[in-house]
Amino acid sequence: MAEHDLPMTGARPAGYKALIVRFQLDVIPNWHQSFVAAGNVHRVDTTGGVTEEIYPARYWPGDTLADHLEFALKYDGTNLAILASVFLVAPQKELQDYIKSRPRGKYARRLWFLYELLTGATLPVEDLKTGGYVDLLDSNEYYTVSTPRPVRRQRINDNLLGGKQFCPTVRRTDTLRGFEAADLPKRCRKIVSRYSPQLLKRAMSYLYTKETKSSFGIEHIKPDSTRTERFVALLQTAEREDFCEKARLIDLQNRIVDPRFRDADYRQSQNYVGQTVAWQNEKVHFVCPKPEDLPDLMEGLVVSHKRMGDGGVSAVVHAATVAYAFVFLHPFEDGNGRIHRFLIHNILARRDFTPEGIIFPVSASILKNLADYDASLEAFSRPFMTLVEYSLNDEGRMIVHNDTARWYRYIDMAPQVEALFRFIEKTIDTELTEELAFLANYDRTKKAIQEIVDMPDRQIDLFIRACLQNNGRLSARKRASQFSFLSDKEITRMEQAVQDAYGSNVSDDTR
Repeated sequence: MAEHDLPMTGARPAGYKALIVRFQLDVIPNWHQSFVAAGNVHRVDTTGGVTEEIYPARYWPGDTLADHLEFALKYDGTNLAILASVFLVAPQKELQDYIKSRPRGKYARRLWFLYELLTGATLPVEDLKTGGYVDLLDSNEYYTVSTPRPVRRQRINDNLLGGKQFCPTVRRTDTLRGFEAADLPKRCRKIVSRYSPQLLKRAMSYLYTKETKSSFGIEHIKPDSTRTERFVALLQTAEREDFCEKARLIDLQNRIVDPRFRDADYRQSQNYVGQTVAWQNEKVHFVCPKPEDLPDLMEGLVVSHKRMGDGGVSAVVHAATVAYAFVFLHPFEDGNGRIHRFLIHNILARRDFTPEGIIFPVSASILKNLADYDASLEAFSRPFMTLVEYSLNDEGRMIVHNDTARWYRYIDMAPQVEALFRFIEKTIDTELTEELAFLANYDRTKKAIQEIVDMPDRQIDLFIRACLQNNGRLSARKRASQFSFLSDKEITRMEQAVQDAYGSNVSDDTR
């Protein structure tokens, strides 16, 4: 919908929508867009992740800047990027007079605080001397830190997930409330508790390798044994060390990329994600921040990471906001995607979301559901790309012509958090559960075969693998080349042992 198109005759935009129209702003659309009808109509429509709500006439807030800012906070939520855009062009005196007229009003205080936070300017308004503190965000509607920062000037409890340099917001959507109620850590611990430490150790050995190969596979890279072993070793340190700080991130990048592409600092050039569709014709999917904006954004990301860790924010919210923000900021020339997925493990492990010593092969779930993964990235990149003005020279070098920093700085990351929850749920219910069940069945099958024929372990393993690769039966070729010493009766009983454990319709096992 164009900014001036109305959903029905007589309906007027309100809240953010009215401010966008008034100041002719180009913005990433807010998840909730408000209109006020001429009559008593109330209608809600949701399409493509955007909810359009039409309110009855009695909801009309008035015509002033303050009227629509208050309406926006009440009904549209707190969109830091749009507020920052409005504050850049709105008459300061109009906002100043509104705050002075009701300095103790909770919406006036919030807007006062946000204006000074987002613009860096100080309004000529005296500090509040008395009165209680109000939370900046409603923790029933947003994920917030449990230890807010009290701000005496406006008597505000700043419970944001970050600060001026970088601050994601995450709404408590119905989907996220459902995941909270599901208690995935408890579900995981219940699954893991069924198995012995010895079996878990064997499973983890495989899952570390699977996660490594899957993370590379998402980028269509097939790592050699050296790169695989190096990444596995890094994953094994994920629950012990905090990697989300500049020096550690640079070291991490140096350890996972080809030595020729190691960076000594954050990138100094403009990069983008795209593909060549023809000679000197690039299809650009995503434009990364300008290199001059990157140090401030990355410093803000690290501050936000520490604030969420100290503030008891949900581990998945913490992991998703940091990891997805990292890949959107794209601070290195190479390795950003693998570091992005590594940070998910790093934060989940350090926040005790995953049981000690256990890894979720999240990348395996992502690799099996690439369309969902792409959608989680495009939830930000698609609307963002309509705002970027850039050009490419003949060598494919990009120049970004407009100011884009605030769009990376203040992202509504509910879609990315929902996506990570879905990937984790699939990982627990499929990758982890199936691997543990496979190994337990393998042990039972091996014991059953030993009772039929006391063969060496290597040959039992070969027999089981051969059956699993042939729908539960030994092929004639394998029998002739590897197991000619077995009788028909022995083979039939051994095949039955495999089928009893795995079923006759087993698929190719890639271990």
